[in-house]
Amino acid sequence: MTSEKSNVRVTVSENGPYMVTGDIPLAKQTITTSAEGGSEAWQEGSAVAHRETYALCRCGASRTKPFCDGSHLKIGFVGTETASRDTYLDQAKLLDGPILQLTDAESLCAFGRFCDPNGNVWSQVSQTDDRAVRTMFIRQVNECPSGRLVAWDKASGKPVEHALPVSIGLIEDPEQQCSGPLWLRGGIPVVAADGFEYEVRNRVTLCRCGESKNKPFCDGTHAAIKFSDS
Repeated sequence: MTSEKSNVRVTVSENGPYMVTGDIPLAKQTITTSAEGGSEAWQEGSAVAHRETYALCRCGASRTKPFCDGSHLKIGFVGTETASRDTYLDQAKLLDGPILQLTDAESLCAFGRFCDPNGNVWSQVSQTDDRAVRTMFIRQVNECPSGRLVAWDKASGKPVEHALPVSIGLIEDPEQQCSGPLWLRGGIPVVAADGFEYEVRNRVTLCRCGESKNKPFCDGTHAAIKFSDS
């Protein structure tokens, strides 16, 4: 899926914030859980007011989160991008099932945990000839914010992806008592500090705690350090 406006993009600045252009909507996206604590659904919060072009903190130290206040300069933030520049499919492993397949690029995991309930998606893929399991599998895979997981229709060879609005979510994870990454939805281009254009994808998560080892993408470190957007 591609972005709706040609000027929509997020540009990583060298050791600085994410520069967002194209008047991209911004809102909190909270992970809601079942009684057992498993990730179940997304709850969208109120829209966050912003300008047509705005800067989002990626060092984790801004006092005006989610926006940058220049703290990256004060703390000497080093935001060197270390993520692979290979395509998603070149990074992913393939799991085969009777009706659907699953691709998994583990390095992109943002620890949303939607993959875990109901026996987990890795076990479900082999049972996708069961309609109930197939429906559950597609839902859980598509709730994965980072796009680590993608379901594929074997007959057509096409991904089974839910359409998402061009928008940025500020992930909150009450179950883990932390704030999560920036969730880029709907095919927003991401441009590296050196001008490299990462593969455009329907779902991407960018680090905003400053501690990911897979910058600019999230690697789940926010949960370990209990990063807070407050």
